[in-house]
Amino acid sequence: MNPEPFLQLDRVIHERGRMAIMSMLAATPELSFTEMRDALNMTDGNLTTHIRTLQEAGYVSVAKSFQNNRPLTTCSLTAAGKKAFSGYITLLEQIVQQTKSMSFL
Repeated sequence: MNPEPFLQLDRVIHERGRMAIMSMLAATPELSFTEMRDALNMTDGNLTTHIRTLQEAGYVSVAKSFQNNRPLTTCSLTAAGKKAFSGYITLLEQIVQQTKSMSFL
């Protein structure tokens, strides 16, 4: 088995919570903080930390506004985030195919 694809996995995306955030944002152009928190069953602090890490990597953009006089935080993937997530998924597919081709499966 070739270990190279495993070494290329993006560590920022690979963490379970961040991969879930990236997956949700890849499927929807923009989501509110509350929608993500509720769907992923995360605490405010946990989600904030993951979003901050993705934002620092340049993968997620965060916009703050008001809706009905209440603060609204929304997130979306940046172009770099879309590219990084697409590459991450392609790499996972290669790993799965490599594993499927092994004779014991």
